[in-house]
Amino acid sequence: MIQRKKIIGICGSASKNSANLSILKYLARQEKMELDFQLIDDLAEMPHFKTELTDINVPEKIVAFRNQITQADGIIICTPEYVFSIPSGLKNIIEWSVSTTVFSDKPIGLITASASGEKGHEELKLIMETVQTIFTEDTTLLIQGIKGKINVAGEITDHEIERKLKKFMKSFKELTKTNNH
Repeated sequence: MIQRKKIIGICGSASKNSANLSILKYLARQEKMELDFQLIDDLAEMPHFKTELTDINVPEKIVAFRNQITQADGIIICTPEYVFSIPSGLKNIIEWSVSTTVFSDKPIGLITASASGEKGHEELKLIMETVQTIFTEDTTLLIQGIKGKINVAGEITDHEIERKLKKFMKSFKELTKTNNH
């Protein structure tokens, strides 16, 4: 039996009912036979980054996060754009990891689902390139006008988005197969 790839889905939104979390849950349901999805949706509960604690006396929650990333076969970040940037909680958790190599050579998928999202999506790609993750244009997806594409129950109502998510996941799974870290 082939072991399922371990995927970490990181929700960049601070909202408990976020469209981004709905997208990650949708992907987890769609891929449950092939992938072992673990969702991280509590970034607001992570301690604020402190340079002096990055290598010594690292907070337990940060050690656990770093370990999850290290053990993953791939990562998917799904985030909104806040004020033309990535959310502070997402930036914070990445900052906690900069002094390590947990993201280095890790296959990653990047989804920005927001009203516009263009600036935040570009920033996310730049940051993840800087921490040396591996992604392609086919493993990045910008979903604009997300509020009109997911209903209040968190279900995707736009068939074009479903199609794009399927294509995204096909490319992401290929990336995790070709990059055995």
